[in-house]
Amino acid sequence: MDQPGTATQLEADDSAQQETTVTVRCTGHVRTAVGAHELEYTFTGTTLRAFLEAFFDEYDVEELLIAETEAEATARGWAPVPDELPGTWRKNPEGDQTRPYARVCINGRFNEHDDGFETELEDGDRIALVYPFMFCV
Repeated sequence: MDQPGTATQLEADDSAQQETTVTVRCTGHVRTAVGAHELEYTFTGTTLRAFLEAFFDEYDVEELLIAETEAEATARGWAPVPDELPGTWRKNPEGDQTRPYARVCINGRFNEHDDGFETELEDGDRIALVYPFMFCV
């Protein structure tokens, strides 16, 4: 663990105090709840997790997007999931997952293809909070 005053600890303290401004695009029920399709949003921090925490404090959309348990993150459907999925399958850890059909994208990429909720954000990044009005079950 880093000792207070070390270079790593000072860098972490600086990034926690840094303000970042991103463009947020909302679809479906998230758009309805937020009241806008697109907005600029400034928050303290540099990670997707810091953005989500700040955004959810201001807009009541966390339950639309975030799954607290594996069961909440799993879609139920007609087709069984194969034992081996094609390509690279990545998933956020339990508690850092989205609900079925809800997605969080950074610059057009699903967050689990980067560093999940620990993905570093920069000024000008585009965050998409996607939750459709309809989907097939």
